[in-house]
Amino acid sequence: MLDVKFIKENEKLVKENIKKKFQKEKLHLVDKIIKLDAKWRKLKYDEDKLRSDRNKVSKEINELKKNKKDASKLIKEAKNIPGKIKESGEKRKKLEKEIWEIQIEIPNIMSKRVPIGKDDSENVEGKRYGKPKKFSFKVKNHAQAMEDLGMVDFDASARVSGTGFYYLEDKIALLNIALINYARDIMVKKKYKYVEPPLLLREGIIDRVTDLNDKQNMIYLVEDEPKMALIGTSEHSLIGRFVDQEINEKELPIKHTSYSMCFRKEIGSHGLDEKGLFRAHQFNKVEMVVICKPDARESEKFYQEMQDIAIEVFKRLEVPIRILKICSGDLGSLKYEQIDVEAWSPRTNKYYEVGSCSNLTESQARKLNITTRINGERKTPHTLNNTVIATSRALKAIIENHQQKDGSIKIPKALWEYTGFKVIKAKK
Repeated sequence: MLDVKFIKENEKLVKENIKKKFQKEKLHLVDKIIKLDAKWRKLKYDEDKLRSDRNKVSKEINELKKNKKDASKLIKEAKNIPGKIKESGEKRKKLEKEIWEIQIEIPNIMSKRVPIGKDDSENVEGKRYGKPKKFSFKVKNHAQAMEDLGMVDFDASARVSGTGFYYLEDKIALLNIALINYARDIMVKKKYKYVEPPLLLREGIIDRVTDLNDKQNMIYLVEDEPKMALIGTSEHSLIGRFVDQEINEKELPIKHTSYSMCFRKEIGSHGLDEKGLFRAHQFNKVEMVVICKPDARESEKFYQEMQDIAIEVFKRLEVPIRILKICSGDLGSLKYEQIDVEAWSPRTNKYYEVGSCSNLTESQARKLNITTRINGERKTPHTLNNTVIATSRALKAIIENHQQKDGSIKIPKALWEYTGFKVIKAKK
């Protein structure tokens, strides 16, 4: 979400950015918002003048009365002014709503590093970490491997909840908890404050912390008054916490991490009906967020720091990964830059997403009206978010990459202190 002043002063840049995102249908919005802003400023000027006139007339009336002169004409004039101010204010508020609705449609300015491409097929591979193993046997997919171990029940979850849910049992369930604790401890050691967030938010907060497309496709609304929403990621709670707040410059950067259950409708997602953990309506995730000073160098420093942490998490799990640079056409409207972390699946011989890191610069904070003051001047801070670990996808990666010929699963050394066991033995 761009500042209207920025749009006016950088009209050409904003339009070029829209073209690079292959959203030419939005070009007219730039002209429209500039025209509406001019109307808003005219109304604001007239409103301020009416208030000035009211004060001036009031003084003149008092002066006439003081000198025992007739003030009836001015009194009549003064009575009409409040109505005119109210009428102007109502028009101005209506324009503000129109401007806001256009503002949230115009995408954030992208980093020059973002590859130009129409959709996810044109995302660009970055660096790879770890070498995929060669197996001497046919690799099972994670769902089959868990069922053969007798440690998951997809049939029962389908009966009681439908597709996209699961019962984890025994050592697989303990491995899931171990992953949460492992990721949490890494983040605390990296000086991120651990926070337990609400899992339900007011719908109005969801509207401001994410974009409309994500809300429609992902968010579960609870039919209540006021309407509430189940979070799709703890980022929503962690950033939403600061809505309409001014953060003291001395408190920046704010670096928070959180574990939460996450809930997503996953409308339009491929593979939701497939048995397994890859796409689910409910899952566990450890997230990280940063709110920092409104300086590109500052937010880009944290953007790299967050990526480095995500890479470290999976390298220590001995899972081959790669970085995928998200192209302009696949980049969300609020985002300045994004990479996905993808893990290797020896079952499909493909990489798949296990996490996502985004720098949103000022756009998200502006939508939430989060501010700070730099040298006394009100500014909008930058926000960033990144997945530390989504345990369902990490389980898939560990089970597929560390399975043995007899059906057992080796536990990565980094998790031994959390699991208390080094292997999940095959069922006899």
